[in-house]
Amino acid sequence: QVQLVESGGGLVQVGGSLRLSCAASGRTFSTYGMGWFRQAPGKEREFVAAIHWTGGITNYADSVKGRFTISRDNAKNTVYLQMNNLKPEDTAVYYCAARGRPYSSGAYNENEYAYWGQGTQVTVSS
Repeated sequence: QVQLVESGGGLVQVGGSLRLSCAASGRTFSTYGMGWFRQAPGKEREFVAAIHWTGGITNYADSVKGRFTISRDNAKNTVYLQMNNLKPEDTAVYYCAARGRPYSSGAYNENEYAYWGQGTQVTVSS
């Protein structure tokens, strides 16, 4: 059974930092493109960041560019999202996702992903 489990969410003040982790089990995702998405209350889920299976190519939403960094440790089957200089508008449930085929890049469109975690809440207070 394929499983993605996010962790690292929580409550942080404006300007603070958090690091989210996404641990994969049931399959080796080291050759799969991965992504992070988020969904704020009353809004649709949106793309945050994505990473190529090699880790060599990353993509970001304009709203987080320069503040968030996606990375991966394929030996640990884990993807990370380092979030700095957090803003109230970053408050959302954050989801990690994996592409459905190996040797894949990250993708902007959530329909390109086959596997999803359960989400972790990030709340930025002012």
